[in-house]
Amino acid sequence: MSAATWLTLAVFAATYLLIATERVHRVTAALGGAVVMLVIGATGPEHAFFSEVTGIDWNVIFLLLGMMLIVAVLKRTGLFEYVAIWAAKRAKGRPYRLMILLILATAFLSAWLDNVTTVLLIAPVTIVVCRRLGVPVVPYLIAEVMACNIGGAATLIGDPPNIMIGSRAGLSFNDFLLHMAPITTVLVLVFAVLARWLFRGAFTCDPRRAAEVMALRERDAIKDGRLLAVSGVVIVAVVVCFVLHTTLHLEPSVVALTGGLVLLAVSRLDVKEVVASVEWPTLAFFAGLFVMVGALVRTGVITEVGQAAARATEGRLFGASMAVLFGSVVPSAVIDNIPFVASTSPIVAEIVAASGGIEEAGVLWWSFALGADLAGNATIIASSANVVVVGIADRAGHHISFWQFSRYGLIVTAVTTVLAGAYVWLRYFALA
Repeated sequence: MSAATWLTLAVFAATYLLIATERVHRVTAALGGAVVMLVIGATGPEHAFFSEVTGIDWNVIFLLLGMMLIVAVLKRTGLFEYVAIWAAKRAKGRPYRLMILLILATAFLSAWLDNVTTVLLIAPVTIVVCRRLGVPVVPYLIAEVMACNIGGAATLIGDPPNIMIGSRAGLSFNDFLLHMAPITTVLVLVFAVLARWLFRGAFTCDPRRAAEVMALRERDAIKDGRLLAVSGVVIVAVVVCFVLHTTLHLEPSVVALTGGLVLLAVSRLDVKEVVASVEWPTLAFFAGLFVMVGALVRTGVITEVGQAAARATEGRLFGASMAVLFGSVVPSAVIDNIPFVASTSPIVAEIVAASGGIEEAGVLWWSFALGADLAGNATIIASSANVVVVGIADRAGHHISFWQFSRYGLIVTAVTTVLAGAYVWLRYFALA
């Protein structure tokens, strides 16, 4: 590698270290790293701001912005308090039962929406219900977003990397259901059991608070029935368009932003107040991160690694499958699985073509999807949903550190990835 490439790697590593150690705020670190990449010439404005491959993924930014606007309006209706009281009562005030309920609900929703949209809707509910019951908020948010990353792997639209993989490989919604849904269902159930041990310190029950919650009436939490009805219509329309976005030829970002602006327009709320509720620091963090990763792509770092893996596994389908699955975990955890999949999927396509095409080597795409999706639980920046949840938690006064998240995330990633590897071996080789 050239000196410029090594310098780019050094800047990225230094920025990552600042984010991990929290020496400076993660937004400052990400934007500062992006500026340094521009100054040293690792990337340029035309690449950072206008390139689909090496620049800011505006589809992700505007998808987040649109959904944040929808959530900001929904908060004014009292819906989150309603759902929080309902969930707490169904769990009968028992903390572990509540966590199971949130894990299953989040995993299911993330498969049919996407993981970012799901956590934007569920995280505020989680904060409210935890405060009501007097249990720590952070463990529930971490468990929730991890269930979201696992559940989102089940469908084409559940996780942004799946959309990219489906587009590159020509895989349909039903293909993902057939190949990915069985293992993700198992992994969600395994995670629900694992959570009992991982978050065991969060299950102390306060009988007095539980009794108070059981006495509440959900309907009393609704503040604006008209706005809730209007929001429901807009959200249903947005979800339908998400599911049909390939047929309608509309990007999810366009759907989300349109829904957010329409809802804002008809809500009769103060625009400045609603816009102020948007997680702007989270959007800025994503922008900086995309620029830094784009610099790695532009200097050829990611491509060189991918091509080396392709050469090492050429002609050995099982070895290639395991290499793609487990080899996707570390880079996806370090640089965010969205830009990693965007930059590496052409390499996987080459391996698939060299191994006989989609009929014979389609297992490589499923291995790739599993590795990238499940690695989203490893670190705070490994998945868009993680960054969003951390931002929501910060805004609510609940800080989630890089290492606090990774202490749980690395275990969950290791367990789920090993099980995914066993699934790939059993389904596509042992029983084929």
